[in-house]
Amino acid sequence: MEAFQWQQARSPGEAAALVTQTMAEAMLTLQNTPIAQQAILVKAGGVDMLDLMKEGLVNPLRLVDISRLAELQGISRGSDGGLRIGALTTLAQIAAHPGLRQSHAALAQAAAMAASPQIRNRATLGGNLLQRPRCWYLRSAAHHCLRKGGGHCFAFTGDNRYHAVFANHGCAIVHPSTPATALLAYHAQVELLHPQGQRRQVSLEDFFVLPEADMHRENILAPGEILTAVWLPPQMQTNRSIYFQVAEREAFDWPLAAVAVVVDLDAAGLCREASIVLGAAAPAPWRARQAEALLTGAIIHGETAEAAGEAALAGATPLAQNAYKLPLLATLVRRAVLAAAALPRDPRP
Repeated sequence: MEAFQWQQARSPGEAAALVTQTMAEAMLTLQNTPIAQQAILVKAGGVDMLDLMKEGLVNPLRLVDISRLAELQGISRGSDGGLRIGALTTLAQIAAHPGLRQSHAALAQAAAMAASPQIRNRATLGGNLLQRPRCWYLRSAAHHCLRKGGGHCFAFTGDNRYHAVFANHGCAIVHPSTPATALLAYHAQVELLHPQGQRRQVSLEDFFVLPEADMHRENILAPGEILTAVWLPPQMQTNRSIYFQVAEREAFDWPLAAVAVVVDLDAAGLCREASIVLGAAAPAPWRARQAEALLTGAIIHGETAEAAGEAALAGATPLAQNAYKLPLLATLVRRAVLAAAALPRDPRP
């Protein structure tokens, strides 16, 4: 780990000013290079940041600590009835929030299943969304992979047990955030603060970047921008949601497969709208659009839930060692659809 300066920000504006100042100084000597763009990094919980620094993936000249900024913490209701979750809100706070557990159950469940109790009490929602992939080739100093500017993705001919089964051409990472899977199912937006002070809101679906669009980044966060909040649209009384995942261990582990389902049902069980998102399946949370279309306008029962599970696999391109994810994902979708509709789970294993 290289030496670096540490500065505590007292406001988002001050953090933005420090970012602007340091980046301007770095550009004078380093030009517009990846090193210059990493000259200053913003941290909150620091769970992934310290790992990245130890692994040599980032070597900032200065770290700006925003962990004490009260305006970026907590959960509040907007004028439209939606919810604003500050980027510094911890996963433990999200998992325990009574309002979220009622209106956005899948998000509370996903946060409760992330990492371990110790990490959930430290890790923030913003940091969780921005964490780098956990691909061991990306994290290895001995492998100069595509995402680090190398010549090829080692996962294709190496150990790809935990890698992507969708959109895995060129780079086979999976997105490591469990809350992101649920947030995308709710059509969430992220609020971003530019170093010059401008704010913008971007849909979470547009925020993430697939390798085919840009091999070297996982999101559209501009150099120096700060993720300040996540916005959730208001939910109707007829909306129901759930999050399921399968992991090798119950705690302190990333899922092998995950799914978040949000459905809008009428009294007869007709699905007016469905949102199905797969986690641990692609370089970004992956919308199962064919499964969504199959459920929309249909009565949910065992057969339609099973058909949705099969439809969710459309377009999958598993690698040599991760085809086991496909039946896991299909089963999770089927069970989640039935659970969201409050129907008995299919008794098959």
